[in-house]
Formats: sequence, structure tokens, C-alpha cells
Amino acid sequence: MTQESSHAADAASASGVHRVVVIVDENSNPFELGCATEVFGLRRPEIGRDLYDFRLCSPEPRTLMRDGFFTLTGVAGLEAADTADTLIVPNRPDIEVPRRPAVLDAVRRAHARGARLVGFCSGAFTLAEAGVLDGRRATAHWQWAESFRARFPAVRMEEDVLFVDDGDILTAAGSAAALDLGLHLVRRDHGAEIANAVSRRLVFAAHRDGGQRQFVERPMPDLRDESLAPVLAWAQERLDSPLTVSGLAERAAVSPATLHRRFRAQLGTTPLAWLTGERLALACRLIERGESRFEVVARRSGLGTAANLRTLMRRETGITPSAYRRRFGPQAS
Repeated sequence: MTQESSHAADAASASGVHRVVVIVDENSNPFELGCATEVFGLRRPEIGRDLYDFRLCSPEPRTLMRDGFFTLTGVAGLEAADTADTLIVPNRPDIEVPRRPAVLDAVRRAHARGARLVGFCSGAFTLAEAGVLDGRRATAHWQWAESFRARFPAVRMEEDVLFVDDGDILTAAGSAAALDLGLHLVRRDHGAEIANAVSRRLVFAAHRDGGQRQFVERPMPDLRDESLAPVLAWAQERLDSPLTVSGLAERAAVSPATLHRRFRAQLGTTPLAWLTGERLALACRLIERGESRFEVVARRSGLGTAANLRTLMRRETGITPSAYRRRFGPQAS
């Protein structure tokens, strides 16, 4: 397997495009590597510009992937990690085997120079072994939470979330949560509109909050259709209306308690949290499309007032609506 995106690396770096580098080590998981490639590595002609300069690197010329599924060759050496703006660290199932000293040193150097660090699944073990997670928040796949906590007591493990954004270090739980975190990073870097375009290409949910549960209950269905899809679609078309949990329950022809149970089982969140997330996503899209009057953004997205918009945006994105407009509005580029 050769790296197809590296041919444009030097040109992309010279143009100022954010460089994402993935370290692949022996026995790394192909799935998380695929997630990183899909989110950060593919050209997106529908967007009209390159979002990232994506590279793979490895400490060895030939890297045997998990369980010998295939061998990775033709990628850059580990020195490429020293050029990363975002460095995605190796993950692998043999969590008790120490990471290579050269890999840990590369992670430490990246952290020291201010690069953003990302760990998918057991990648949190790599970050912790490098010593960059002490005193920080992190997550990993639920089946390894206790082992992680025992080995790295200085790290604040959050075991029942999809991902943790701790500023310059981000970690995701197992498998599909890598896509959630990847899209979260695209949203942070390029705004909600671009993240939605990427998610549509992936045919994946545009936004699942990092605080949602890793494990979603999916009991065997009975004869009744208990899918939330119809009520979700109905609500998404009416976000500017005064929607309530009781109103959603009435639309779904169930009690509020039953609606809560179905949201927890099917989405891993609550109706109110889902509704707030959808309204915030709409508010971000309105700002990106040029609406400069925040009271109008708040009203059209169902968030009520400009003050409420400011509070929720700062809580969820870390920046104010004004800062979001400067970063992602029509004049940003």
C-alpha cells in the first residue's frame, strides 16, 4: 500500500494548508487509519479547495498492519512528524506492548513545538506513554478504560464519551468515534458548512456531540416502528419554532419518558441536547452564509436571543459569534 497524497505535500505546505500527519506503527489498526484518510486526506472538488495537506509516516520502511492484514510501504519516514500541524499518533490492540522510543520522542517534540495531538481509540495509550496527558482529560475505547486508568493515574480518563477535546490534545473512543472526532476537527478548522459537506461525502452524521455515550443500546425491535427518523426530520424543518420535548413526544405519539428512552437508546443523548445541537449547527451555517445580525441568527435558529446564542456558542465552540464570523464568515477567506 503506497501513500497517494504525498505527491502534493510540499506544494500544499508552501501554500499554508494545515498539515495533518499520521504515524503508522507496527500492528496499527487499519480502520482508524482509514478514518483519518477519509476525513483529512481526500481531495474534495465539491468544496473547491484543499482543506488539509495529509501525509503518512512510519518509523520503518515496511509496516505490518494489525494481524498481518497488509503491509504499508512507500510512506515518509518518522521525520515527517516534525512538520505536522496536527499529529495523529499510532493506535493498536496490543496495549500492553510499549510504543517505540522513537515514536514517543516524535510525539513529545510535536507537543513541545505546539502541534495539535490526536489519539484515536488506543492512541490515548501512546499519548500517555509520551507523558503529554498528565493532568489532562482523555478517553479511549470503553473496554480499555480500567487498564488505562490503572497505568496512567495522572490522566483524567472519561470512559463513557465519544471523544474529548482538551484544546491541543484530542482523543476519541473506539472505531467510528474517530469519524466523530475527525469531523469535529474539520468543524473547528473550517466551520459547520464545510464539516457538513465532508459528512455528506462520508454519508455520516454531521455532528454527534463528544459527550454522547460510547455504547448505544439497540434492543431487538418489536413489530412497531420505533425509529426516531420521522420526528427528527420534522423537527429539523422547524428549528425556528418553539419546539419542546413534550411537543416532540406528541409528534412521535409517545410519552416524554418514552421519547427520552428512545433518544438514549438510538442516539445516546437527550431530546433537549439534540435539539440544542441542531439549533447551534444551524446558527453556525447562517453566520457562515453571511447573516451578520446575531438577533436574527438566534431567532431563525430557534435559540431565542443574541445573548443565548453567545452563551451557547462559547460553551460549545469555545468562541463568540463575532469571532466565529471573523473566522468562518464570507469575508474570512
